[in-house]
Amino acid sequence: FPEFHRDVLESLRQPLEEGRITILRAKEKLTLPANFTMIAAANPCPCGYYKDPNKLCQCQPSQIAKYKRKLSGPLIDRIDILIEVPPVKFEKLASPDQEQQSSKIREKIEKTRQAQKQRFEKESSSILLNSEMGIPEIKKYCQVDEKSQDILGRFVDSGKLSGRGYHRVLKVARTIADLEESEKISYNHVTEALMYRIKEEQ
Repeated sequence: FPEFHRDVLESLRQPLEEGRITILRAKEKLTLPANFTMIAAANPCPCGYYKDPNKLCQCQPSQIAKYKRKLSGPLIDRIDILIEVPPVKFEKLASPDQEQQSSKIREKIEKTRQAQKQRFEKESSSILLNSEMGIPEIKKYCQVDEKSQDILGRFVDSGKLSGRGYHRVLKVARTIADLEESEKISYNHVTEALMYRIKEEQ
């Protein structure tokens, strides 16, 4: 992901936020639909071995800092889930269970998406999934208990979680609850959703 030019990366901010893109030329303005799911990968440094337990990183600290700066805070803030993926061992790659596990995961996701579709059928909007919720829907369907409110409040007040990030955490927590077929969002759902963001925002 950071190998793209900074201006190209920054141009993703509008479609990630609004689901559409506006193109401006001399006397013309055109807005096009751009609702998509973005999956991106980035190395920890230019050579790819920063903090690797088995291979020595060849990058200078300044190179690593420049590489990470390619992904601005406002762009990262528009991404729902951020996770670190460790190197995969051969035994796992060669495991015959992988296809079967993928099939089970797919079934679970399809069931969850159907549940979300049914939830939003009551709304007058065209919302189908949790990720498409606006502020009114978040307030209606993402209510959390007092313990969850306290931890969210601490992260927001400390500056580790922006207003945009706060709403994205709630939407992810709602999805985690849906995957577990839970009607209510629990404290564990909220802390798991926070885990996917805070590490990158600190």
